[in-house]
Amino acid sequence: MWWFGATSSLRLCLFALAVAPAFAQLEGVIDLHVHCAPDSGPRSIDAFDVARLARRAGMRALLFKNHYTQTASLAYLVAQAEPGIEVYGGIALNRSVGGLNPRAVERMVKSTGGLGRVVWMPTFDSEHYHRVFQPNPEHVPIARDGKLLPETLAVLDAIAEHGLALATGHSGPEESLLLIHAAKQRGIDRILVTHPLPKPVGMTVAQQQEAAALGAWLEYPFQATLPPNADWPGGSVPMPEFLEAIRQVGPEHVIVSSDLGQPLNPVHTDGLLAFRAALAQAGFSAAEIDRMMKTNPARFLGLD
Repeated sequence: MWWFGATSSLRLCLFALAVAPAFAQLEGVIDLHVHCAPDSGPRSIDAFDVARLARRAGMRALLFKNHYTQTASLAYLVAQAEPGIEVYGGIALNRSVGGLNPRAVERMVKSTGGLGRVVWMPTFDSEHYHRVFQPNPEHVPIARDGKLLPETLAVLDAIAEHGLALATGHSGPEESLLLIHAAKQRGIDRILVTHPLPKPVGMTVAQQQEAAALGAWLEYPFQATLPPNADWPGGSVPMPEFLEAIRQVGPEHVIVSSDLGQPLNPVHTDGLLAFRAALAQAGFSAAEIDRMMKTNPARFLGLD
């Protein structure tokens, strides 16, 4: 019972000593898939506490993601309150921001602090998600008959104009490849295929290798290995399957993220530590793990 009688400062010091060896493994790590409050759905932790945890772990940066509103403004506020860690935002082009809306992208870019770095194609409102998981009369198509829509191309033009990065959201496998081709034609060279392996996207390893050959990174989030939840209705992917896909795609083309923040799931730092341990146990070298958790995410955000 001595622990409960200790002062809060003493408990904090003891906790820091206990987790220090593990946290050291996250030095310089960047998490490109951070869910947190405030949000329009339940979250286990708010943006300020995520940033504090990440800063104490020595992480370099976080990218906040919200399916229904831009997060550049949130990143600015957190950056003011938590110096010592870089925080960035973006916008997911779901119906709540007007769908494929270049004006919403431009307003995100102009948000105070200039911390909006990423545009996600539609996620829960994507046509692929509508077809595969949940019928949605408000879904946002990006292509028709194997060709990207003019609205999609207009968004890609805005991304190119403002020097942003593109993430494919919950687009289908063929749609994702179309996006990569069109983005490269416009000079967009920072492209991420959002969690390609699990069912919300469902790329085969061969399709992922094709995306990599075109110059995109492939994102593997820890949350996808956990039991299904409201954010992840498609079922989990066994970690060994994740690890084998990473091996076949190649660490030079892979980015590891958490995609955490849901009730009952681990916090972001714990998920990243668990993923790092799984990678090391599977035989990936320290240099390969750093490539997936530090170098590639930094390049995607335009930091290196």
